[in-house]
This record gives sequence, C-alpha cells and structure tokens, in this order.
Amino acid sequence: MPDKPSVLFVCVHNAGRSQMAAAWLTHLAGDRVEVRSAGSHPGDTVNPAAVEAMREVGIDISAETPKVLTAEAVRESDVCITMGCGDTCPVFPGKRYLDWKLEDPTGRGVESVRPIRDAIRNLVEGLIEEIAPVTPE
Repeated sequence: MPDKPSVLFVCVHNAGRSQMAAAWLTHLAGDRVEVRSAGSHPGDTVNPAAVEAMREVGIDISAETPKVLTAEAVRESDVCITMGCGDTCPVFPGKRYLDWKLEDPTGRGVESVRPIRDAIRNLVEGLIEEIAPVTPE
C-alpha cells in the first residue's frame, strides 16, 4: 500500500482557518490522509468562534492548540496549503503549494465564521478527491 498523502495547513495564528481545515480533512478523509496544521505566528488559543462553528457540525476542536510552523513540518508534508500567511512559509523543492484565499475569522463572531467554515469544507472535499479519492473495494 502506498504511503498516505500528508497535508499541512498553514495560517498566521493557527487558531482559525488552518485548525478548521485540519479538522475537516481528518473528519472527511479519516486515516487516508496525514494531517498537520501550524502558524507562522501562532496564537495562544484556538479561536472560540471557530470552535463553536465546528461544534455546530459535530466536530470538536476545543482541545487543539496553535502550533508553530517549522521547516520540518513543511518538509514532511506532500501538500502545503497556506491561508493568508504570505511569504512566511518556507518553500522546499518538490512540494506542492496551494494558497486558499479565505477571510480571517480573527475577532469575528460565529455568524461570520460559518461561511468560512463551509468554504473550507468545500475546498477540503475537492482536495480529498484529488489526493485521496475513495476507491471501491
């Protein structure tokens, strides 16, 4: 069996978008994909509105903590998806980079975070189809 693909989601604080994306990918792809997330300047805690928005769809990210982006995390990932971290992400040859243009949920209420959550789900579903499609037995 080939190694499963690994994906790293990166945003500035690793408190909202990248946490929601990692949770969606884990939830939707299960063990078919290895999932990491990190921030170029990680916050202290995960955005409470992101936690609440994900709780509404049955995914608990309340125990997650923002992690600092390391070159090692990028090196170990097949796909690196940035979400508004600009040029702070290290670039390694042979890696695939995607930049998802998503609004920053920082300082927003859950009503404003829901559309971001749903946009992330759509992007993650497309990613799964591409890198880890379900194959019929």
